Amino acid sequence: MLGAEIHQYQQENHMNERKEEEPAVQRLLNDLLTDCSTEEQFQFSLICQECGREWKSPAISFSKAGSVPVTEGKKVVYSALYQLEKADARKRAMLQAGKQFSRCPICHRWVCDDCFMVCDDLDMCRRCAEKLNEQGSIVGVTSESEEMNQDKVLIKGGKQWD
Repeated sequence: MLGAEIHQYQQENHMNERKEEEPAVQRLLNDLLTDCSTEEQFQFSLICQECGREWKSPAISFSKAGSVPVTEGKKVVYSALYQLEKADARKRAMLQAGKQFSRCPICHRWVCDDCFMVCDDLDMCRRCAEKLNEQGSIVGVTSESEEMNQDKVLIKGGKQWD
């Protein structure tokens, strides 16, 4: 009986360690990412909770896009491969979104760099900074943000958002 309890404790402890290894930001972003994938490509989006602009990850083609499996076995293989590639594309999108969005420590909303401010005491979204009369500079106007923006596709009303 004691051996089984020790084994269960070790399993639970290992699961907790694995959860702690995954950054909290990625877990939260994973929940917010919208899947825009098709059978041919993988793509994900995230909407700024302040201005409503939509960020889309670069589209990644499925390695077997356009290929038709000729046997039931190949259908199973392609399906499994699709799921693996999609999971990898989602991880990439989470990392990219984490560079484009910040979580406000006051209101806990996810906002784009154009809606997030670097303030003296605590960085926060524009809305909270205005409410609290905090001064600062918008992250989206820095040269670092411009470099990150080169590889993203942002759309509002069908127009590219630079």
